[in-house]
Amino acid sequence: MMPDRSTPVPSLTDRGALERNRRRALHLGPADFLHRIVADEIEDRLTEVNRRFSDVAVVTGLPEFWREAMPGARIVADAPQLDLQPGAHDLVVHAMALHWAEDPVGQLAQAARALRPDGLLIAACPGGRSLHELRDVLTRAEAEIAGGLSPRVLPMGEIRDLGGLLPRAGLALPVADQITQVASYRSLFHLARDLRAMGEGNALAGRLRRPTRRDVLLRAAALYAEDHPDPQDGTRIRATFELVFLTGWAPDASQQKPLRPGSARIPLAEALARTRKPE
Repeated sequence: MMPDRSTPVPSLTDRGALERNRRRALHLGPADFLHRIVADEIEDRLTEVNRRFSDVAVVTGLPEFWREAMPGARIVADAPQLDLQPGAHDLVVHAMALHWAEDPVGQLAQAARALRPDGLLIAACPGGRSLHELRDVLTRAEAEIAGGLSPRVLPMGEIRDLGGLLPRAGLALPVADQITQVASYRSLFHLARDLRAMGEGNALAGRLRRPTRRDVLLRAAALYAEDHPDPQDGTRIRATFELVFLTGWAPDASQQKPLRPGSARIPLAEALARTRKPE
């Protein structure tokens, strides 16, 4: 039986709630430490590229931070349709917003189209193990107290899956890597406050539309303290943030190409023999 393509695909993200969360974060005094880590990483990576970039665009949900982090760059909202002109930029940075996209391939493809030939795209977003401790304790507490589950923590992609988006978006020479940042908090409630200040509160379309019961939160906080303590200070808890970096280039004739299968000049066995060290 063929699938009914007239049936709409359920949305993952409530864009209205996401925008409200981001506006609220500005009033809380945004917690931007993950963005600062990402900005430093991107700066380090750009220093390794023997090129000067003059027409830069940054796609982000935190424009105030990136306007200061990359002066002179064009700041673009991470809307479903990106406000980018084809071939206008030699560098596009997609900064900490891809995880909220309904169509991440579409976001990367739009960014790729905005590049000139041999232009560079760098995307950074949280990866699959981010907040795994929080996801664990909320799931267990809700199942134990309320007898059911509701969407609470955004599902985030694994590095292999995210890296596979680059060729699908039409980018060449794809590279995906990650770093892990572990933060320490006094309690689950202090972590939740930081997430709100990041604009990363629950904006899932399928979330509960009423406040979480206090007994569920208290049980989750107790489980967090028991099972995920900070190893440096057992009175605190740890929170893992996995940051994935995706790098790809707009195709250009000057770029290196992989060898065609069967085009090697010497047999593999002979190549291995040449590199083998004497005993």
